Amino acid sequence: MAIAPTPAAGFPAHVETLIIGAGAGGIVAALAAREAGQEVLVLERDPVPAGSTALSAGLIPAAGTRAQAAAGIADTPDAFAADIMAKAHHQPDPQIVAALTQAAATTLDWLADRYALPFSVVDDFDYPGHSARRMHGLPTRAGRDLIDRLRATAEAEGIDVLCDAPVTTLFADGQRVTGVEITRPDGGTDRIGCARVILACNGFGGNPEKVAALTPAISEALYFGHDGNRGDALDWGAALGAATRHLGAYQGHGNVAHPHGILITWATMTEGGFQVNASGDRFWDESQGYSEAAAHVLAQPGGVAWAVFDARIAGIARQFEDFRSAEAQGAVRRASTISALADAIGVPHAALAASFAQTTGTCPFGRSFDPAKALAAPFRAVRVTGALFHTQGGLDIMPDARVKSVNGGVLPNLFAVGGAACGVSGAGDAGYLSGNGLLAAVVLGRIAGAA
Repeated sequence: MAIAPTPAAGFPAHVETLIIGAGAGGIVAALAAREAGQEVLVLERDPVPAGSTALSAGLIPAAGTRAQAAAGIADTPDAFAADIMAKAHHQPDPQIVAALTQAAATTLDWLADRYALPFSVVDDFDYPGHSARRMHGLPTRAGRDLIDRLRATAEAEGIDVLCDAPVTTLFADGQRVTGVEITRPDGGTDRIGCARVILACNGFGGNPEKVAALTPAISEALYFGHDGNRGDALDWGAALGAATRHLGAYQGHGNVAHPHGILITWATMTEGGFQVNASGDRFWDESQGYSEAAAHVLAQPGGVAWAVFDARIAGIARQFEDFRSAEAQGAVRRASTISALADAIGVPHAALAASFAQTTGTCPFGRSFDPAKALAAPFRAVRVTGALFHTQGGLDIMPDARVKSVNGGVLPNLFAVGGAACGVSGAGDAGYLSGNGLLAAVVLGRIAGAA
């Protein structure tokens, strides 16, 4: 990705706010900028906006929303901030954490009121690390639906979203970005000037060389993110003298159906399920979270495991479109007894029975199982592997999403949101709190758009 001086002839077209990337962060930034009276253009490299949002469950955490109040859930931004900091071992920038947690509820209520996005709270199971039920999603609980609704909303608001328009050059005078050059599908180019740029082009999970260099612990894992996440923001930032932070951080997931490649909700674990390896043995404390699960699963023989749960849990998981798809594709095995389940998944009977026996009280790995959620026949199991979903480090930002300079201060007119910016998950994989990715995309998107 090139950086070049401002062309002497200037730009044939000009906008006030130019946004690179039409995922959730970019579209929300565009809506906020348009509402603030800005002339906006969104550039998307793909034929249709999708990004990492479309591959997720589309769940956004927020504390103090009307949806929570309607569900009888008491929660506060301060409690949310404390949960983020505790999960990430107090490594994130507390100012960014405060900015996100304070603005999350107003952002979701704004999307619901202004643009009729029907958010509701996932209120029938808990996510690890969250002290309250604060995950909000659309009725389908599908990220594809969220991005489709956002795209349709942008179109209805008259916001121009130009697809098949990869940005190949940023023009700048010093650290001030003055415009971009895009390459059209026919090979031609167009130049567009701007007063400011919002980078919403996510992280670098789709760039194997960057992943190997910056997040080597997960470099051999299945990549379950968007292929377009190539690290463009990092490259442009480096050329402009931008600061970066926590580039080794990432969100993994240790519950991806294999070989089907379908995300299996972590409710299968939090509601009383567990994981066993190919020998039928449990191997870790599943209550820690699905991000750190990726490394634990990949460390097992063949890099696979079995997620074991029951019909009650399957009923909860069925609210997610991905789980229904996994059932339809035959990824979910069924059995009426533990012995029959052992046969169905090909593990020794005695080992699987011993693993079930560990789910009463506190297990050898330190997990305390809730007797009210004890598994009961009929049982279910899914063969799973670990995956890299998206990177969490990126350009270092201020609370208003402006990008910091390596020399101190900020770059004059460059903003970063979502995976382009350093998130709030600390320095590794274990600091990821469920929903951190879309939190940084949607909430930072609104902050940057309105700035």
